[in-house]
Amino acid sequence: MLLENLKQMKESYWLNDHLSSDVKEELNSKGITYEDIEDARDRLDRFAPLLKILFPATLKTNGIIESPLQCINTFKEKLEILEGVKINGDVFIKLDSHLPISGSIKARGGIYEVLKHAEDLLFQNKLLKIEDDYSKILTFKEFLSQYKIAVGSTGNLGLSIGIMSAKLGFKVSVHMSNDAKEWKKQMLKEHGCEVITYESDYGKAVEEGRKSSQNDPFCYFIDDENSKNLFLGYSVAAKRLKGQLQTLDIIIGDERPLYVYLPCGVGGGPGGISYGLKSEFGKNVKCFFAEPTHSPCMMLGLYTKKHDLISVNDIGLDNKTAADGLAVGRASKLVGKILENVIDGCFSVSDENMYKYLTLMHKIENIDLEPSALAGVKGLVFNKELNNIHPNAIHLIWATGGNMVPPKEMQKFIQEGEKYLG
Repeated sequence: MLLENLKQMKESYWLNDHLSSDVKEELNSKGITYEDIEDARDRLDRFAPLLKILFPATLKTNGIIESPLQCINTFKEKLEILEGVKINGDVFIKLDSHLPISGSIKARGGIYEVLKHAEDLLFQNKLLKIEDDYSKILTFKEFLSQYKIAVGSTGNLGLSIGIMSAKLGFKVSVHMSNDAKEWKKQMLKEHGCEVITYESDYGKAVEEGRKSSQNDPFCYFIDDENSKNLFLGYSVAAKRLKGQLQTLDIIIGDERPLYVYLPCGVGGGPGGISYGLKSEFGKNVKCFFAEPTHSPCMMLGLYTKKHDLISVNDIGLDNKTAADGLAVGRASKLVGKILENVIDGCFSVSDENMYKYLTLMHKIENIDLEPSALAGVKGLVFNKELNNIHPNAIHLIWATGGNMVPPKEMQKFIQEGEKYLG
């Protein structure tokens, strides 16, 4: 039934029926440990003095790239009326849409991998030691300009990697799919990045980016489909979120579980964050991936257990959606394999509903987001039965991008949503 619904582009909901009974043991068996996450967190801390100089927007967080957490219970009340459901517990939004530097969730993994690559090069050439003040890296831009970074992207990953790489002195090539927004391409060019556009989708952009670096020892390809470093950069978000919740006197436990709804493209961002959350909260966090009805690649891969061996095109879908950051036809093998017994479920949402929720969020909370960032809202509707089991749960919508969208583009999004709000 699920496969048939996916083929017909119906909004669908899948609960994972092969969850591991021991989350910690399952995570430890995947070759990525809690110590790896802590190592990534320490690395970002080391780079904080440099980031404060390069990006003044990070001054208020002392060089740490982190986003606000905001309660949106007024939005919840309007959503209950709109969808005819009762949502128990408080609803929050994690505003990765407003992260410094590139204004999307990709600022976590993408920027982290660029920083790690720079650190590796400087360590190898004995220009930097771990105990140094990393602001000295500013003096090595000429050295780093010998090296290139390449990436394939639908938009936001390219932005985060392009902006960060260019600031450090790297030469950057961003290979972009046909659904990438023109303003994102223009912004990359303004930062001195080479932008190469393909008429095909995300998979082709990644493939060509990978090819471009294969025979160039000075070129480093950031692989959105298979990168452990991207994954670890995202995972750091979990402990920081735990601290934000504790600041609000919210302690996650048996009586107050955490439900998290994460927009999903190839899977690296939501996968890394889910891995970190499961490491922090164990069985008391439930993580759900949200995908467009035209591109439910992760749900398809997990449900069939074929992961990257099946594409949405194989079931007759076109992989065309307004949620450009989620327009991915084939899921990450790395993420699928790591989370196949850990992720709690997936659901799909129509473009129309993403636009509708976007306009509602704008009107009620004065928060402007990209369509992709609203995909998680549908989880509040689908999870109405689970709501009754945990009436004190905390629900968290993870917003993936938005604050760098040009005002004219945002106005078009809002007007589109008006059509569906009625």
